[in-house]
Amino acid sequence: MPSIFSYQSAEVDWCESNFVRSAVIAEYYNTDGTSLFSFLLLTPLNFLVLEGAGACGKTELCHLKVPLLLAGVFSMYFHMTLSYVGQLLDELSILWTLAVAYSFWYPQAYFPKCIKTRRHFLWLTGITTVISTLMSFVKPTLNAYALNCIAFHLLYMTWRELKKCNDKRVHRMAAVMVMWWALAITSWISDRWLCWLWQAINFPYFHSFWHVLIAMSLLYCCPLVIYFDVIYEMPSFKPKLEYWPSDSWPVVVPYVTLEEPHKQC
Repeated sequence: MPSIFSYQSAEVDWCESNFVRSAVIAEYYNTDGTSLFSFLLLTPLNFLVLEGAGACGKTELCHLKVPLLLAGVFSMYFHMTLSYVGQLLDELSILWTLAVAYSFWYPQAYFPKCIKTRRHFLWLTGITTVISTLMSFVKPTLNAYALNCIAFHLLYMTWRELKKCNDKRVHRMAAVMVMWWALAITSWISDRWLCWLWQAINFPYFHSFWHVLIAMSLLYCCPLVIYFDVIYEMPSFKPKLEYWPSDSWPVVVPYVTLEEPHKQC
């Protein structure tokens, strides 16, 4: 019986052929070509967005940096080895990142009626995360599907917030975020379900596209969530979405600035 740390001991193997370009990296493009790009470039940009929000007094927002960092590292390890441990670490790091995001960013207005304070919600999130972590070992092949389904709840929450907001910049950023997410999940599903087709035409790289596209979606998601968080938690400030270096550039980094006291959006 192979060790859980052994190469190719995972229950999941993506469409890219293994050990084609390297004798030590199972999926070269999923590891070096795209995970490295997303990890070394796009994730640090999210760090800058989070750091800027923390500088405004909401330092708990920066707690998301460590889970994001771990998610990038574990994703690279998994695709390099395709080991059972790598698979679980990759999936659990995403689960833990979502848990941190929910813990600190989930609007108190949407808490269950039995939850009265943020502290109680932290306990609920913690217990749910522990149970979900243990359940992840039961059928690891289903973990990725379950994690992707959480995106629908996040989209639903975004839709509810957009209904209360008339700022066109907010709606624009949400639309761009959804566009990147739709392209990402399409790439993920294509790699998972249409692998026979992509291998037939010698183009089995859609999971590597997923890495880049979901990282792009997060680049827009983080400032959008910060925007709504400021409205709820810092009502004396008016958040405004900005783009660096300029709105007119085709490739930009979105971020949040704070202005004078305002009427709620």
